[in-house]
Amino acid sequence: MPRTNFQDLLDAGVHFGHLKRKWNPKMAPYIFMEKNGIHIIDLHKTVVKIDEAANVMKQLARAGRRILFVATKKQAKDIVAEYAQSVNMPYVTERWPGGMLTNFPTIRKAVKKMHTIDEMMTNGTFETLAKRERLQITRQRAKLEKNLGSIADLNRLPAALFVVDVQKEMNAVKEANRLNIPVIAVVDTCCDPTPIDYVIPGNDDAAKSVSVILDALCGAIKEGLEERKLEKDKEDEAREADNAASGKKMRPRKGAAPKAEAAAPAAEPVAEEAPAAPAEPAEVKE
Repeated sequence: MPRTNFQDLLDAGVHFGHLKRKWNPKMAPYIFMEKNGIHIIDLHKTVVKIDEAANVMKQLARAGRRILFVATKKQAKDIVAEYAQSVNMPYVTERWPGGMLTNFPTIRKAVKKMHTIDEMMTNGTFETLAKRERLQITRQRAKLEKNLGSIADLNRLPAALFVVDVQKEMNAVKEANRLNIPVIAVVDTCCDPTPIDYVIPGNDDAAKSVSVILDALCGAIKEGLEERKLEKDKEDEAREADNAASGKKMRPRKGAAPKAEAAAPAAEPVAEEAPAAPAEPAEVKE
């Protein structure tokens, strides 16, 4: 995986932190200097942290696990949604539904309700309802799609969370910590990095900054997905080779005609016996 480009981070303004009076002392190890009342983030450490987080994401994608992207702030929501869709990962960009992780079965019920409404629209049941009922169901479906549509295919808890703006998404971070789900986050100088497992020190307010970080992380996820696909192809080839070497008969596919059995050798003709002569009638004693 290629190393993150230092110059790209610099051009995107990843090094700009918050005002000095708003800083969190726990971010001191990641601050390079203070200039004009603004803290400057050490991009050398940012590069190392991005590569570390990218490696973790790559391994998760390679193992077939899911990573949930979370960003509801205006500057980042559209960018996060675009990158998450590019790697086919779930995301939350509208509003964090309370208890989404800690009360996951309830969230799944809401998703199933959305699928049920879709089935009603498909099989014609929806048309048999009254106009008022159809309007209510349509509004309910739109609300569910807005809040849960992006996680409709998330059938189990994610393997990790990627968060932009730790302060704004504190509820998501708390739920992940409670369930021991690793959290990868872009952390600015005003945030507390303590609850974050993989800290990426950087500017979380600029769209360009978030974009360049996501580009590196999603690039690693794509590599992991490609390697997973190659491994599956190799396993299939190896399995076919083993079956061919052991002489195992492959199960015929559905609808295929069965192979004709070898014809048995013809039996030798048997000579027909001559019909027995009719027995003479026995004499009847008087």
